[in-house]
Amino acid sequence: MIGVNRMQMSDKEFQDLSTYIKINFGINLSEKKRSLLMSRLSSLLQTKSFNSLSEYYDYVVSDNSGIAISDLVDKITTNHTYFYREKKHFDYLWESVLPEIVEKQKSQRDIRIWSAGCSSGEEPYTIAMLLIEYFSKNPHFWDKKLLATDISSKALKIAKKGIYEEENIMNLPTGWKNKYFNKEDDEKYKVKDSVRKEVIYRRLNLMSPFSFKKKMHVIFCRNVMIYFDNETTNYLVNQFYNWLEPGGYLFISHSESLDRRKTNFRYVRPSIYRKD
Repeated sequence: MIGVNRMQMSDKEFQDLSTYIKINFGINLSEKKRSLLMSRLSSLLQTKSFNSLSEYYDYVVSDNSGIAISDLVDKITTNHTYFYREKKHFDYLWESVLPEIVEKQKSQRDIRIWSAGCSSGEEPYTIAMLLIEYFSKNPHFWDKKLLATDISSKALKIAKKGIYEEENIMNLPTGWKNKYFNKEDDEKYKVKDSVRKEVIYRRLNLMSPFSFKKKMHVIFCRNVMIYFDNETTNYLVNQFYNWLEPGGYLFISHSESLDRRKTNFRYVRPSIYRKD
């Protein structure tokens, strides 16, 4: 096998791989990302003993097991996150969104939230803990459905285990660390079963057609669309709009924005939108 460090990525190889990634995962890799793509794939190419990028590409597109695609996704996506990220979102969820849903759903007493692009689980577990806190003050039982999806099997495996470094949970509100985590060792904490059971994890490619039995009240999709071009972003945003209940909310990251000429969402405040 040719040494990976000496292996070059031709224009055609980059075009084939980047087009495949764009079509299948929505991730837009510009020419500036060529070296990044090569470095991300280098260890995989070495492990699998491929002699060229073309050979690897043929392997990916012909593999029917799903393993090749899963490995590729794990290499090209970044799953760095932490608990209670972008605190203002959770403040708004607590102070405005949940009271609104409780009033609107007081006869059905159910709430449906989707963490789309949940990465390694910090976001959905944060939402789960917040829901437990909020509804513990409500005298009636509420059916809380919290779906968390991601395209990365590796990230979902971490999420399901629910074990995190202490630095990942530093931003949690006072008392939540002791209340919702068990200490594994000097540096790691595990989410308690009472929280983990609140989250349903599923592997989902947002570029594939998706459907649910019922529409959502809230969708979190943060730091996902930064990988997409405008056309892909607009497509996904309109899919989210279709799968939200009237009055439902979409939360995106503060580094993202929506083209309001291309969507029916109403701007509420930075990174928060509503379906009227």
